[in-house]
Amino acid sequence: MSSAAGIRVVVTGATGNVGTSVVRLLSEDPEIKSVRGLARRTPAWSPPKTEWSAVDIASEQANLAERFEGADAVVHLAWAFQPTHDPAVTWRTNVLGGIRVFEAVAAARVPVLVHASSVGAYSPGPKDRAVDESWPTHGWPDAAYCREKAYLERTLDVFERDHPEVRVVRMRPAFLFKWQSASEQRRIFGGRFLPGPLARPELLPFLPDVPGLRVQALHTDDAAEAYRLAVYPDGARGAFNLAADPPLDAAVLGELLGSRPVRLPRTAARSAIAAAWGLHLLPASPHLFDAVLRLPLMDCGRAQTELGWQPRRTATEVLQEFLDGLQKGAGMDTEPMRGRKVG
Repeated sequence: MSSAAGIRVVVTGATGNVGTSVVRLLSEDPEIKSVRGLARRTPAWSPPKTEWSAVDIASEQANLAERFEGADAVVHLAWAFQPTHDPAVTWRTNVLGGIRVFEAVAAARVPVLVHASSVGAYSPGPKDRAVDESWPTHGWPDAAYCREKAYLERTLDVFERDHPEVRVVRMRPAFLFKWQSASEQRRIFGGRFLPGPLARPELLPFLPDVPGLRVQALHTDDAAEAYRLAVYPDGARGAFNLAADPPLDAAVLGELLGSRPVRLPRTAARSAIAAAWGLHLLPASPHLFDAVLRLPLMDCGRAQTELGWQPRRTATEVLQEFLDGLQKGAGMDTEPMRGRKVG
């Protein structure tokens, strides 16, 4: 497709944390002719050059190939994090829905598929050095999120073999935050009634220092920039790690929050999370906690050299912005991103 004619992009999961950033950046790009956002519920939010379609990828009746007709690229972001107590439900949306998206891309002859994988797809790895995209992607089998991300990696292996005419890009970002995502992520991981003001540094004189709790973060808009670059014709293909420096651990967080790290055994932290999850007081499962402790640190050199991508914000700046959003009940005018201040 020539850039003179403009690029037509379809985005699934267009109203969530990543989707809203991707849609906004695409709508602001003069090379993009149109953006079609797919979501279960169409929003009031209406960026330039964007049209909306109400589609549930988990439904067998969803005619995705028809929605993809004429597109130059499909960016697949749709993902369900809950209910964590019923992984069969998330499997239907995330895995079976993802397979429907891939099949529809082939049926509609879309030349580019950009898929949202994750650091969660990686097998357990080191915390003292960074790994590149060749690290195994078998996930952590006990966590539904990781199983589903890893399964789609295998599905894409077969898809690429069977459809070499489609340029497939797999984004593997770290944890993604922005100011507007604070309320959504509080509901997903902390629970609907967790007070946002608890994020105030003065209320956290001590910070739990759990062995292995060293992760990477990235601003959602910086991740969205990588997606924007990937939809261009004749772009790169394959997998790309996306993260910002520095890695976040108790020492970095303690300095950011003015809190003193206090060593806490893994078993004690996990027991507390498991108890709260078992009582349905906490949506985030202990299985995901286990996975986080084992996630490798990622080397993002390939994205920088082949995509020309570079994060604009540090991980500490990202976290500070997110904590401010938690306190203020930040959100956006879409159903998943609606803001609400609690406490």
